Amino acid sequence: MTQHGRGGAYRRLKDTAPEVVAHYDAMSRAAATAGPLAPADVALVKVAMSVARGSWRGVHAHARKALEAGVAPDALRQVAALAVPAIGLQDALDALRWIDEIIEEHTPPAPLQA
Repeated sequence: MTQHGRGGAYRRLKDTAPEVVAHYDAMSRAAATAGPLAPADVALVKVAMSVARGSWRGVHAHARKALEAGVAPDALRQVAALAVPAIGLQDALDALRWIDEIIEEHTPPAPLQA
């Protein structure tokens, strides 16, 4: 996995258009620091926006960043619950599934019991 948790497409874009990626990253940093939100709050907002868009890739990327910023798994799951009246049950369930995939990926396995 590459910087920002992005895969091969991001790397290819960075290789072919580094100035575009540099400006994108600068804009992202500027937006994240433009107000009083803490990094964990910024991460939750980005997860919520990705959920609302129905963006599998966005939910995965931003949920991963949210966990890395210290957001609790249950807070991420609440984003999916909050989405039910806004985007509908089926789309919110998809978002919950995507969030749970990242939580599982991010959570270390429990030690084996003897």
